[in-house]
Amino acid sequence: MESADVVVIGAGIIGAACAEALSAAGVRVIVVDRGAPASATTASGEGNVLVSDKEPGPQLELAVASRRRWPVLLDELRELIGPRLASVEWEVKGGLAVATTAEAVGPLAALTAAQRASGVEVEDLDADRARELEPHLTEQITAVSHFPDDAQLQPVLATAALLAALRARGGEIHSGVTVDGIATDRSGAVVGARTGADAIPCRAVVNACGPWAGHFSATIGAPIDVLPRRGMVLVTAPLPRFVGRKVYDAGYVDAVASPEADLRTSAVVESTAAGTVLIGSSRRRTAFDDDLDVAVLRCLARGAIGLFPKLAGVPVMRAYGGFRPYTPDRLPVIGEDPRMPGLWHATGHEGAGIGLAAATGRLLADLFTGREPVVDPGPFRVDRPEIALEA
Repeated sequence: MESADVVVIGAGIIGAACAEALSAAGVRVIVVDRGAPASATTASGEGNVLVSDKEPGPQLELAVASRRRWPVLLDELRELIGPRLASVEWEVKGGLAVATTAEAVGPLAALTAAQRASGVEVEDLDADRARELEPHLTEQITAVSHFPDDAQLQPVLATAALLAALRARGGEIHSGVTVDGIATDRSGAVVGARTGADAIPCRAVVNACGPWAGHFSATIGAPIDVLPRRGMVLVTAPLPRFVGRKVYDAGYVDAVASPEADLRTSAVVESTAAGTVLIGSSRRRTAFDDDLDVAVLRCLARGAIGLFPKLAGVPVMRAYGGFRPYTPDRLPVIGEDPRMPGLWHATGHEGAGIGLAAATGRLLADLFTGREPVVDPGPFRVDRPEIALEA
C-alpha cells in the first residue's frame, strides 16, 4: 500500500462516510478493515435515518444535520459515480410513534413538544387518521405522533456507494488488513498505521472501529470508553406492502436512551424495499456474545403483534443480531485525540450510526481541514470525562 494523508480503520458506514468526506475535501485516504466492507455492525442495521427517536440535545442536532445532508450527499454521489452505483434505496417514508396505553400519552406529548422546540416537524394524529396512514395498525391507540422527515436507506448499498466515491477520487480500500498499532514520531504524533511488521505511512489515523473502537483505542494507549451493545431483529417473509412507515411504540425513545446494561425492548416495525418486515428492537450490553436469545426474539414478536395484530399469522424468515458501539453518556465520539496528535475517533453512535453517518463524516472532515464545523463539535470531543480513560 502507498502512503496516505489519512488511514481510516473500519469500512462500515461511519468509516466510509469519514473517508468520503475527507476525500471530497482533497485529502488522500486509505481505508482498511480486517473484514469486508459493511460486513459487521453496518450489515446488521435497519437503515434508519431518524430524527424522531432523539431527545433534544447534541445528538438530535447531529441527526437533523445528517438528515439534511443525506439527500445532498446522494446527489453528489450520483453525479460522481453514476446512478447505478449510487442507488441506496433512499426513501423518505416518515415515522409514527404510537402510544397504546393512557400512561404513555403524557410522556409522548412532552417529548414531541421538546422536539418541536428544537425544530423537528411533528404532527399529532387521532386514531382514525393514524389508521388511514397504516390500515393494519392496532385498534388500541391512545396517541400518535407523525414525523414526516424520518427516512430509510439500505446501509450496505450506502457504504458501497461512499467507498466507490472514495475510489473515484483516487483513494484505496483494503479488506483483510488488521491494524494492530500506531507508529509515532519522537513527539508522539502519528506517522503510520502498523499492520504487523509493516506500516502504512500517514499523518493521521481515524478509529472508526465501531463496537471494537474501545478495544483498539486501549491497545494503542489512548483508551476511550466504547462498549458493544447487542441488538436483534426479526425478518418476516416478503409481504404485499404491509406497513409504509417506521412504526414504533412510544416507549422506544426511552429504550434507546436507557443507560442500563440489562435487556431493554420496544416494538419497532417497518418494511423494506424487498417487501420483508423488520421487527425490533432490543438492547443489551453482553460483551461480544453473539448467541441469538429465543426469549428476546419472542418478546420482539409479541411487541410487533401488539402494534400490528395481523402479523400474528406471518412467518418469520430469519433473525439476526449485531453489536452497536455504546458510550456511557450516549453521545458519539468525533474528533482528534489530544493524547496522541494525529489520532482521530469516529465511533459511539450505537444504533443510530446509519442516520448520523453523513453529518459525522462531514464534521470530522470539517475539523480535519479547519473548516467551519457543520455542528458544534464540543459535545462529541474525545477528552470529555465520560469517555477518555486512563491509559
